[in-house]
Amino acid sequence: MPDKGTDANKAKSEGKDPHNERQMWWWLGYFLFGIHIVAFVMIYAVTHAPKK
Repeated sequence: MPDKGTDANKAKSEGKDPHNERQMWWWLGYFLFGIHIVAFVMIYAVTHAPKK
């Protein structure tokens, strides 16, 4: 019966760790969400700025 740990170690040594890819997608999601929040705040600031 193969050991479960050997498969995980083999995947890590080959650079195919699924956790790294999952963390990358979460980071990308949070980053894009944050960019949109910043953009909406900037749009709100520009549209509600006092006129000279």
